[in-house]
Amino acid sequence: MEYGAIDLHTRRSEIRIVTEDGTVVLERRIDTRAGEFGRVLGGRPRMRILLESGTESEWVAQTLEQLGHEAIVADPTYTAMYGSRNRRVKTDRRDVAALAEACRRGIYRLAHRVSPATQRRRQHLRTRDHLIRMRTQTINAVRAIVRGAGHRVPSGSTRTFVARVQTLDLADLGEVVAPLLAVLTHVAQQIADAEAWVRATAAADPIAQRLMTLPGVGGVVALSYQSALETPTRFDGDAARASAYLGLVPSEHSSGEGRHRGAITKAGPRMVRSLLVQAAWTLWRQRRRVPHLYAWVEQVAARRGRRIAVIALARRMSRILFALWRDDTDFRRAPTGA
Repeated sequence: MEYGAIDLHTRRSEIRIVTEDGTVVLERRIDTRAGEFGRVLGGRPRMRILLESGTESEWVAQTLEQLGHEAIVADPTYTAMYGSRNRRVKTDRRDVAALAEACRRGIYRLAHRVSPATQRRRQHLRTRDHLIRMRTQTINAVRAIVRGAGHRVPSGSTRTFVARVQTLDLADLGEVVAPLLAVLTHVAQQIADAEAWVRATAAADPIAQRLMTLPGVGGVVALSYQSALETPTRFDGDAARASAYLGLVPSEHSSGEGRHRGAITKAGPRMVRSLLVQAAWTLWRQRRRVPHLYAWVEQVAARRGRRIAVIALARRMSRILFALWRDDTDFRRAPTGA
């Protein structure tokens, strides 16, 4: 049996194939395109091909599987996979050689591969997030231009921003901001369509409905949390591991008797972590609905400050959401402080 490895890059990727005894039978650099993988690997007997998890890995793995090969998407943080590779002398050929050897010897840790449905849901949510950031940046640009001319946009909601700008007497400056206002009008419709998709998807998803029973959690947070983790079994039912994956646990440096805990690791998906922090602020304000969580976060804030307290609350919310999902229940029936 032959064993392969691919060091993936956006434009060009390095391929290496070895035999059972490690003899190199193919080394080639090709364009990172499905047709090129088919041309080089399509006519070969079934083999195991290892590649690191990354932006390009899923579609490449699917392409390899369609060609009849076994695709191994490996966790790039598993350092044993790279053997004695010298990081001071790093080249694509050295990297792919280490990966091919790891594939041949079975020294790798599988990365989680999301389903096509989850991948599509993530794409919808990323598109919505990008549209909202685009709207914010455009509004800030308009405000800066208007202020530079000595005007102020009247206060109000984001939805009425264009109308509020149009009430100003901007004279020739109106020609400058007109393209930005046109962008805002168009983006507003795209955001409305994205919000409609969120409402419809969350309403049809029983898991999202359970997660939304936790105050502060709406459709966007529920769907984003669910699509980031995909399944509780991925973390062996351990809520703490899920929180660590989302980067909400403190970093730690311990040596001897000393132990130092720093800021959160911020590992994992940034968007979900940010949404959970926003949801934590919302939940904190809902004192009557969650008195036990409110009392707990107030105690933390008194000791450590509000910024640390809200991160701690976001971490606890993450674990509560995980428990609701894992135990097939909702917050109204869950034990206090789940």
